[in-house]
Amino acid sequence: MRPFARAALCLLAAAGGAFAAAPGDTGAGTGTPPRIVVAFANEPLAAPGPAGTTGTRYAGTGYRIGQSAEREKRSVASDYALREVANWPIQLLSMHCVVFEIRSGRPVDEVVAALSKDSRVALAQPLQEFHTLTAAGAAPPAYNDPLYDLQTNLSSLGIARAHQRAQGAGVRIALIDTGVDLDHPDLRGAKLHSRSFIERAASATSLRHGTAMAGLIAAVANNHIGIVGIAPRAQIEVFEACWQLAPGNDAAACNTFTLARAIAAALAAGSQLVNLSFAGPADPLLTALVQAGLKRGVTFVGAAAGTDAPFPTAIAGVITASGTEQPARAGTLGAPAQHVLTLRPGGEYDFESGSSVAAAEITAVMALLMSASPTKLSTETLVSLLTGPSVVQAGALQADTQPPVDVNAALARLDAAHGGGVAAVAARVAPP
Repeated sequence: MRPFARAALCLLAAAGGAFAAAPGDTGAGTGTPPRIVVAFANEPLAAPGPAGTTGTRYAGTGYRIGQSAEREKRSVASDYALREVANWPIQLLSMHCVVFEIRSGRPVDEVVAALSKDSRVALAQPLQEFHTLTAAGAAPPAYNDPLYDLQTNLSSLGIARAHQRAQGAGVRIALIDTGVDLDHPDLRGAKLHSRSFIERAASATSLRHGTAMAGLIAAVANNHIGIVGIAPRAQIEVFEACWQLAPGNDAAACNTFTLARAIAAALAAGSQLVNLSFAGPADPLLTALVQAGLKRGVTFVGAAAGTDAPFPTAIAGVITASGTEQPARAGTLGAPAQHVLTLRPGGEYDFESGSSVAAAEITAVMALLMSASPTKLSTETLVSLLTGPSVVQAGALQADTQPPVDVNAALARLDAAHGGGVAAVAARVAPP
């Protein structure tokens, strides 16, 4: 037998023209007789012999099979009940390779073992199959939005899988923030409306924070543009109550008067979810408005802040969202909050950090659960779905970082609570 390296080169040569025209199927699992590769010595001579004596191994058209190799090929085929499928001479190895079908029904390993001991044969082996090193049968990308791969927050939250169930359709979210760039290409087609409660005219530079939050919640999915929102089919009502403090900076401010008007308007509009991605001092008027909303069954989500900024998260019943990258107080819900890709005014994109980000993400996750449920979900039920059977009371500082909420586990709990009610809610779930 020739060295095994010759077998590899024999198979590589199969990519050449002589073999390309022949079927490359190994025969396995197709009903076709199994196929093997057999090589015969086809040594070049020191000088061409007289015409007709040994056959031509070299000619103007290239390397060819000699008479002895031809005879051995035919006799081996006859002795082992083989049918030739394709052949090709390999000058580099001084071999002539042949693909045979085994017509006798004998097992491949048995035929190859016998051929390997046959003095007429230089090499015998199965016709093997090889594969490229891509993920065989890999699913297509979840979205066609070109920046989706940069949205690591969506992977952490399991949003692609959750979107197979719900995308926020039918849920009304109030975003109380700065204004939003409604003309951003990634918000065109979103269910987005805006009202302003500030006297100063909004400019593009005063829309940064609100646009970023709106993008996290509602950027249109599968529009071949930018990013994917967590609840892209939710209806977003923007209540502009804050103003940017400086161009090119997300810092913004609001006051009791603008926020009170915005919260009252959100409640009057029938909002089911209210996102409050800001914090400040305790405020009796604003607290009374939030408490009135809670009694009506409205869910409020606020951003975690220090003890010097207790509004709104110190109000009992308001959900507190914190970043998964930092230690958090027990009883809060975690979401990625560092370097999260979102929208900027003027059709731009950038990374945003802060507990405001976590609040917008948790608000959007709540919208997915509301959209998937056949019944109205209370704030307590939403928190229970996202935290499991036991909810730790707020107050104690956790030593470890906050884990992200698991929306898919919450959806599974929701199904269990409704007897596996996937079918019951299918009509409310918009297709991806």
